[in-house]
Amino acid sequence: MSIHYQCRHCGVKLGTLDQTRVDAERLGLHTLSVEERQAIVSYDSNGDIQIKSICEDCQESFLRNPDNYQNDFIIH
Repeated sequence: MSIHYQCRHCGVKLGTLDQTRVDAERLGLHTLSVEERQAIVSYDSNGDIQIKSICEDCQESFLRNPDNYQNDFIIH
């Protein structure tokens, strides 16, 4: 089983953790509300976990241009 992190705004792959056992508490997933978890975490049919996050470029773009929050997808 792997955990894949991807930017939810531009789609860039942020990284992958190859784990045989996942502890949601160590990943910080236990701090998310049910709604947040549904929006951020998804599970593949092979058992892999997909986590939507934000890359440094998108974060920087949002800091410089807060109006970008209105866009579903950012190209940089």
